[in-house]
Amino acid sequence: MALVVGGIAFGAPDERLRGPMLWTIVSGVLLLAIEVARSGVFLYQGAGVASIVKLVLVGLGFHMPGSRLAFYLAATIVASVGSHMSGAWRHWSFLDRKVLKQE
Repeated sequence: MALVVGGIAFGAPDERLRGPMLWTIVSGVLLLAIEVARSGVFLYQGAGVASIVKLVLVGLGFHMPGSRLAFYLAATIVASVGSHMSGAWRHWSFLDRKVLKQE
């Protein structure tokens, strides 16, 4: 993702960014799939919601080149917050409205 954001900010041609963009999307989807396979509740906990929001922002940036930098910067911020939030926020269930036990 750093290669993509830096490349866009410095005006790299899209052809040079396709590989890093693809790896960013594929790795995000694979990591999400691993978490969902472990436990489906991940999708409605804080960490899962952050992951989904990040992937949506990356997808929007991929399909809207004019706003790509803004979407990718927003995805980077969501990813940073999502990876460093406390356990209470990470495991907060939006459906159950409480922190679920870690497995």
